[in-house]
Amino acid sequence: MSAKRPVYSGQYAIVGIGETAMGRAELGDTATALQAEAGRQAILDAGLKPGDVDAVFAQWDELGPAMAVSEYLGIKPRYLDSTGVGGQSNLTHIAHAIAAMEAGLCEVALITYGSTQRLNRSRVAGGYMARDIQSAAGQFIGPYGMLSPIGFIAMLTRLYMHRYGAVSEDLAQVVMTSRQWSALNPAAVQQEPLTLDEYMSAPMLADPLRKFDICQVTDSAGAIVLTHTDRARDLRRKPVTILGHAEQYSHYATPFGNHDWIEESPNVGLPALALERAGMRLDEIDMLQAYDAFTVNVLLSLEDCGLCARGEAPEFIRDGRIGPGGAFPVNTSGGGLSFNHGGMFGMALIIETVRQLRGDCGARQVKDAKHAMLTAGGLIMSAGMAMIMGSE
Repeated sequence: MSAKRPVYSGQYAIVGIGETAMGRAELGDTATALQAEAGRQAILDAGLKPGDVDAVFAQWDELGPAMAVSEYLGIKPRYLDSTGVGGQSNLTHIAHAIAAMEAGLCEVALITYGSTQRLNRSRVAGGYMARDIQSAAGQFIGPYGMLSPIGFIAMLTRLYMHRYGAVSEDLAQVVMTSRQWSALNPAAVQQEPLTLDEYMSAPMLADPLRKFDICQVTDSAGAIVLTHTDRARDLRRKPVTILGHAEQYSHYATPFGNHDWIEESPNVGLPALALERAGMRLDEIDMLQAYDAFTVNVLLSLEDCGLCARGEAPEFIRDGRIGPGGAFPVNTSGGGLSFNHGGMFGMALIIETVRQLRGDCGARQVKDAKHAMLTAGGLIMSAGMAMIMGSE
């Protein structure tokens, strides 16, 4: 992968954000309707009209989601994209939207995501493994009981603990810190602190994962508007620019590959490459927004970013380093563990980053924040993404 600084660095910006149904949707809500509402809010936030949008990007469990959102909002786009690569899909959409704008195919992109998984009680069997018994995963993984991401991440967590000597108390520190952040976020599902005793006494769902090692299961919808910085400067909100990114894809389903789940993860090397492409150093990053469907994700993300050596994240996060007032804030919304997790958390990472870099986060605002790293994955350790955003 080339580290050459891309021509788009600093040339495109997020100019509008919108959210709705954070935590719990109402009876009768649909993922399409919620995304359309979030999209409407994002367009208004940017000071634009639906007719200004000429590209729509959307992804959730439905065919042609970008087309559905477009019709709902009365948009007739010149460019559509419904790429689905799991939790990082909306970050991938940002990269695709920039490529489309660089090619002259569109000028203003709306990117949306929405889910009513809690309302629909749709996460009975868990992940995509159980949906199609004729798929490769359905034939060769499902019969062994691996119907959910929880099973895979339990094995990953056990591998991490065995290899590096981490203990349950280290996992507890991750989620207890997330509760410190969520207590400062009025929109968070979890508002109360979590003690070590509460963590340790919680049900063991898939050894070594206890209840609190696993993200919230909620409804939510979010949207952003992306355009060229030349146009962004004339709009109503402070633009947040895309400075660099790196992405990588591995196996369709992780167990199909004979690779090391930690050292050969798609995320390895991506933060460093994203920094190179942004022309930046790690010490210029003010915060990390890391996809945290599980506690171990935060530990691995810190190590992948180079903030500490492999296996040293438990020590790195002690003494409040990643919490409110800490030297390196992580997941300032409370993350998927404590804020919400509407199926795929990538959009929530983006929106929280934009709010932080605008200076709109109130009690949880990171002082003088100018640059943020976002890291995400998808399809159960099969996709990886790192992105750098900044404020002008």
